[in-house]
Amino acid sequence: MPRLTVLWSAFVRRVSVVGNSGSGKSTLARELAASLGVPHLELDSVYHQPGWEPRPVEEFRRLVAARTSEDGWVIDGNYSAVQPIVWARADTVVWLDLPKRLVMGRVTWRTVRRAVTRQELWNGNREPLSNFLSWVPEKSVISWAWHSHTKYRTRYGAAAADPANAHIRFIRLASRGDVTRFLADPLHYSGPGG
Repeated sequence: MPRLTVLWSAFVRRVSVVGNSGSGKSTLARELAASLGVPHLELDSVYHQPGWEPRPVEEFRRLVAARTSEDGWVIDGNYSAVQPIVWARADTVVWLDLPKRLVMGRVTWRTVRRAVTRQELWNGNREPLSNFLSWVPEKSVISWAWHSHTKYRTRYGAAAADPANAHIRFIRLASRGDVTRFLADPLHYSGPGG
């Protein structure tokens, strides 16, 4: 990936990456953080404690607030408990709004790979095989992605149009091509298909 321009990195220092599970948030966030020369934080790694225990909300908020107080960062995740904290400091929100069929293929393949290889995710947690046996969204990331797709499209579409978020540059990436074009030249990225 080409290096980002000095101008871009001077104006974009705090980026929130959002989108459905399996849309590529963490991959894009890592690449963007490396290009900007800022830390990357995956909110899942803060929230999910050993045994998939959720971190208490107030502690979660405190830890995220400490990270967002830094000069630069790229943070990925959709947690409504900390979104106001992240967006209050963000200068840019990158919204991955890929087609449902693409997201479902990715999240299914990722889940299979992680379950078979027993890949550690965060704090000793691994994808449970039950992801294939349950259609309850809270017990299966595959089901979560299926049921959350429209919810995220509605939520982030409304957020982008909300005058309360006028201080944030929203970038909607609706295809793999959009992602490639954005990472190649984020300063001049003109939108889906642009």
